[in-house]
Amino acid sequence: MRTIGEQVLAEVIGTFALVFIGAGAVVIAAAGASTLLGVALAHGLVLAVMVSSFGHISGGHFNPAVTISVWVAGKIETVRAAAYVVAQLVGATIGAGLLRWVMPATVWQRSNLGATTVHGVSNGQALLLEATLTFFLVITVFATAIDDRGAFKSIAGLAIGLVLTFDILVGGPLTGASMNPARSFGPALVGGTWTGFWVYVVGPVVGGLVAASVYVFAFLRERPTWAPRTETPIGGGPEEDLP
Repeated sequence: MRTIGEQVLAEVIGTFALVFIGAGAVVIAAAGASTLLGVALAHGLVLAVMVSSFGHISGGHFNPAVTISVWVAGKIETVRAAAYVVAQLVGATIGAGLLRWVMPATVWQRSNLGATTVHGVSNGQALLLEATLTFFLVITVFATAIDDRGAFKSIAGLAIGLVLTFDILVGGPLTGASMNPARSFGPALVGGTWTGFWVYVVGPVVGGLVAASVYVFAFLRERPTWAPRTETPIGGGPEEDLP
């Protein structure tokens, strides 16, 4: 049985990596040394690796929208879910802080430290886009890792990372394709850019909740929304008591 301390640490490390590499790729792209494809691949690869590395410990959420969706589905208890969200925000802050420290100010300031901001669309359109992109991400999490018929050990990390990649290829130029309140929080806090931040909280959470509801009611139906952790190690669960 994993302790909540081990799981929280895993969530800190995974979210730290996601923000440092993901936001770092945005900073590099803004400096002219990379492209949208590079940004998308950086996010997708780091998430795939972190989910594969820490899925057996914490479930590899690294995203408050995922944690909230899993909590609503009854897969993680309230105390553990709250600890995960705090850990994700801490990890995101560490990632953004280290990125600011290692990058020259003239470089990171061009992209506001990789902050996710709205470009060319209204806040309402950005909200809908973030919700839609997060819907794809969370429903993939449910299909590959929550459903006890899913193939977590085989493809979940890769599948989840690839969703992040193709979402960024579509939404990156318009909203930054955050899909993750923590990914937006770290650079916003450390870089001081909070413009439209609410979009990156409300959009992903709403999209995640819709995805969780669709999967539970359309595909799980009378099936339990949890299975033994050895089959679907997405983090916590009714069968695992808090230490």
